[in-house]
Amino acid sequence: MSRLQVVSGKGGTGKTTVAAALALALATEGKRTLLVEVEGRQGIAQLFETEALPYEERKIAVASGGGEVYALAIDAERALLDYLQMFYKLGSAGRALKKIGAIDFATTIAPGVRDVLLTGKACEAVRRRDKQGRFAYDYVVMDAPPTGRITRFLNVNDEVAGLAKIGPIHNQAQAVMRVLKSPETAVHLVTLLEEMPVQETADGIAELKGAELRVGKVIVNMVRPHLLDEAAVRAAAGDRRKEVAKALASAGVATPAKLVGPLLEQAAEHAQRVELEREQRAVLAKLGLPAYELPLIGEGMDLAGLYRLAGELRELGEVFA
Repeated sequence: MSRLQVVSGKGGTGKTTVAAALALALATEGKRTLLVEVEGRQGIAQLFETEALPYEERKIAVASGGGEVYALAIDAERALLDYLQMFYKLGSAGRALKKIGAIDFATTIAPGVRDVLLTGKACEAVRRRDKQGRFAYDYVVMDAPPTGRITRFLNVNDEVAGLAKIGPIHNQAQAVMRVLKSPETAVHLVTLLEEMPVQETADGIAELKGAELRVGKVIVNMVRPHLLDEAAVRAAAGDRRKEVAKALASAGVATPAKLVGPLLEQAAEHAQRVELEREQRAVLAKLGLPAYELPLIGEGMDLAGLYRLAGELRELGEVFA
């Protein structure tokens, strides 16, 4: 069972929306899910129509069956202060380092420090248990960086482990990698049925597998319905243009003859899109991973749309568990 669900995808594919919907879908029937943001964009707060998330775990939604979704916006600077306090007991000295800019310097310049802090905080939430020995969260969902950076983001802990052979930093990196490279973690990639996102998904899968990180599912987002196929377009074209105009007239459309041309052009564009999507589905099928499609929410993505998308994911059953 994968308790850490990492969601990545090319920019514009809706990965943050899918991550939020997945957190809602997993938090059903009394489950508790933590939704983690690591890029500082406050996209989760916008989706759930709440105020900006602080550096603390906060309940933001109730899922079907009484489950709860908590959210956390991880800040690398605050995470480093926590780390310094945990391992070195710096206390006020750590705050002094922040004032002189040493914290920002460390998280910007030191190789891998920022990413190991961000991933480490999420992995800590995965391992955390309450006083009764139960996991604090049934699932942790991470809204991760885009596909082009996901492997480096997740695998950077190996670099840190290589730099520090002993001590707390080494132990922290090793503990994080044990979670990220275990069956507890699955990395899902979000794409659209378009050439560039599909190609980036294929490249991302190859990189993740090369780094021995477990790839979960491919989630095809914003899939539009097929209204016409090429056969329907051919049937409406050519010598049947008069029949189309007659059908429009019988439906009460004014000046139907003027509409036949534009309507047939739109139908042809639709048929072309259907063919292109068919080609991209064939590319995805060759990747050898399960692919699941989510519909385009035509009225835009608001809180109601997010719950609807979570319902679509719930219908997939245990595929993400």
